[in-house]
Amino acid sequence: MKEIDYNNLHLTDWLPTSVKEMKARGWDSVDVVLFSGDAYVDHPAFGAAVIGRTLEAAGYRVAIVPQPNWQDDLRDFRKFGAPRLFFGISPGAMDSMVNHYTANRRRRSDDAYTAGGRHGARPDYPTIVYSKILKELYPDVPVIGGGIEASLRRLSHYDYWEDRLRPSILADSALDLLSYGMGERTILELARRLDAGERISNITDLRQTAVMRPLSDIPDSDADNIVLASYETCLKDKRAQSTNFKHIEQQSNRFDGGATIWQAIGDRVVRVNPMLPAMSQGEIDTAFDLPYTRLPHPRYKGKTIPAYEMIRHSINLHRGCFGGCAFCTISAHQGKFIASRSPESILREARQVTHMPDFKGYISDLGGPSANMYAMHGRDLDRCRKCLRPSCLHPSPCQNLNTDHGPLLDIYRAVDALPGVKKSFVGSGVRYDLSMHQTGNADIDRTNRRYNSELIRNHVSGRLKVAPEHTSDRVLRVMRKPSFGLFGQFKQIFDRENTAAGLRQQLIPYFISSHPGCRAEDMAELAVETKDLNFHLEQVQDFTPTPMTVATEIYYSGIHPYTGEEVFTATDPRDKLDQRMFFFWYDPEYRTQITRTLHRIGRPDLISKLFGHKPPHKKR
Repeated sequence: MKEIDYNNLHLTDWLPTSVKEMKARGWDSVDVVLFSGDAYVDHPAFGAAVIGRTLEAAGYRVAIVPQPNWQDDLRDFRKFGAPRLFFGISPGAMDSMVNHYTANRRRRSDDAYTAGGRHGARPDYPTIVYSKILKELYPDVPVIGGGIEASLRRLSHYDYWEDRLRPSILADSALDLLSYGMGERTILELARRLDAGERISNITDLRQTAVMRPLSDIPDSDADNIVLASYETCLKDKRAQSTNFKHIEQQSNRFDGGATIWQAIGDRVVRVNPMLPAMSQGEIDTAFDLPYTRLPHPRYKGKTIPAYEMIRHSINLHRGCFGGCAFCTISAHQGKFIASRSPESILREARQVTHMPDFKGYISDLGGPSANMYAMHGRDLDRCRKCLRPSCLHPSPCQNLNTDHGPLLDIYRAVDALPGVKKSFVGSGVRYDLSMHQTGNADIDRTNRRYNSELIRNHVSGRLKVAPEHTSDRVLRVMRKPSFGLFGQFKQIFDRENTAAGLRQQLIPYFISSHPGCRAEDMAELAVETKDLNFHLEQVQDFTPTPMTVATEIYYSGIHPYTGEEVFTATDPRDKLDQRMFFFWYDPEYRTQITRTLHRIGRPDLISKLFGHKPPHKKR
């Protein structure tokens, strides 16, 4: 990792965003131009920076065009001219529609990934918009799409904001090739093959990519090829879409990437090549050890980028998540197998953070997609190679899973021992079902109890975030989450450790309303149970269907992809709002409506449990 001198930074310490900056590096042209839907922050949490630095380290000349104006004379798309190898599109760290719209499909007024937090700096579906502009301007230059938008939309998917089933984004865009998942290895191999003279139309076998091919390419289904129901069949039959999803999720979570997936769309077929295995420690270290400045580009001087402010002093320890939550997209993009950085790489980054001019001694997060999965994997990897389970924790932790939190404790202690570090916090969500799991191994169980104790006493910045998500075991089974009773046990540990250490920290639980399987009665009981635990809920979310999750497939089809059973889901906006209001039972404005709803669903017995026997509050 390059030592950054924060007192002597120059424009050339960032990848060029203008022709002037390109010439300052002594370049007359570039090999690759990346178009980003986010502001350019040179930090390993921002995808365009990671891909750009990866290509740069391999000797390629890379420029970045952050948030190009797609509505004027398109000068942002023209300024670097045609790159020698390809255009790349990194649409943003969030799916653009989640970024732009609330669960009620209302346009958001801000954008955390834009300088000043202003909205309107990117279009809906940037991959589609940017690729069509680039192909019109430069028809002979390959256009490659990647990032979360490409990953989640690589095959037919339900789009909540348009309330329709959409085909693969390859069909709607002008992409020549789609790179899904974490893209460093894929983009390097693609650049090498194009550099060697291969035509983009002939690169059809690259792992972790998807391409459009003639319909005649479809093979027979076998161990190496899964032929899904066509997009047109799925439009007519929601059960076919549901069945498709089971195959897609299982193959996304295979140890070695599994089979090639095919789906016909009209007279063409989408070919999705297998996912790559999780990165080795050396590979992920290489990705994080690149010479990031960890700062926004100087073009944003004086402006705040809210998403950056949240992570500027944070450190990501690993990639991947084996939780398999029904509503989560992480495994569709990163896979369920954990790729963990070496302690040396983590400490190198921590030292760099301590040299940042605004660092006050506090690491805001030592985390990951789930904070406490660092260095965890199956004991017998041969069993992992055969496994098709989407979750290693549901319905119960896999007996083959090594849940030892010892390596993570070692990281916490090593970071805290660095000069300049006063304290490190864990800001990412913690899987308490993982740290509380009784393995039967006395040493590991003892270590994991110590983890919970040290986490609560030493690494909570006043508030610890956990995600029980619901209180109903029936709903939690659909969510692929543990019983709420386990949260109660963790709260006892949290309270006990706080008392013993003389601390007054808060436990902040996250909950979701209107998730598939959830009815108004379940939300009413959630309100009662959380009231009894003395919670006034803050971190709450109405379920938002996002592409490539089992919960979204249930929302769309009404069918569980793994059981074939029908599952109730609140899809009417009024029903969804009725569920959400139970989060705020303590607000007098909702009391009359909640009382009326409880009578309607036949649960008046819960009225006194929520409000006592006082009459409903009336507004003056």
